[in-house]
Amino acid sequence: MTVAQKGIVYLVGAGPGDPELLTRKAAALLETADVVYHDDLVSEDVLALAAGHALVVSVGKRCGARRVTQAEINQKLVESARRDLAVVRLKSGDPLIFGRAGEEIAALRSAGIPYEVVPGISSAMAAAAAFGASLTSRDAASSVLLVTGHHADKPNAEFPPTRIVYMPGSNLAAIAEQWLAQGVTPDTPCVIVSRVSRPDQAIVRTTVGELRDAKAPESPAILLAGWALQNEKCATLFRSHSDSETEPRTSVSGL
Repeated sequence: MTVAQKGIVYLVGAGPGDPELLTRKAAALLETADVVYHDDLVSEDVLALAAGHALVVSVGKRCGARRVTQAEINQKLVESARRDLAVVRLKSGDPLIFGRAGEEIAALRSAGIPYEVVPGISSAMAAAAAFGASLTSRDAASSVLLVTGHHADKPNAEFPPTRIVYMPGSNLAAIAEQWLAQGVTPDTPCVIVSRVSRPDQAIVRTTVGELRDAKAPESPAILLAGWALQNEKCATLFRSHSDSETEPRTSVSGL
């Protein structure tokens, strides 16, 4: 059984609200954490799963009313981990979809705090399930576009989307050529993940330009591309495919 470890921060997806839609890992972490920092959108039914001894703190920001700034949230996570507490940062839906997890991950990395991301069911998928519609019905749609009504605090902030290809197959060169023709720059970071979340998970980092020469991934696989995939484990730009490593699955450190 999973047990929240002291000194580690877990960024956990709370799903859309139904506690039965939590992953088993998310529920186990909630039940064993010392402190839970949660968004306002997390349901009371999910919060009720927190351990009886746990300190449960709302750090939500809703409708522009920012009771706690993002910098303050980052500081709370770092300080709690340094006090040797098992910390759960509970986010509505999935932590990595419009949850500002990237900023919290950057703060934890900078402070040398180990962390783990636990995915959750996104509200988009739960909404589709609620009315029984396949978002990728073969006769109606071949992709899904996720956008937010809240943008970065920059004038006219527009950023290229992160592209995700399920089941990319062996012809990565064709995907690369299509993206390049659509205006994606050759130095755009790419990540190929095979057998995600399994013990033999493998990650290969490359770029759109080098993707044409990349080895076909072992199935099942998923391909991601975009500047959101950059992080401090990479050089100024992603390593070329010839220097890319196959990374083992890690349980505590992020990508």
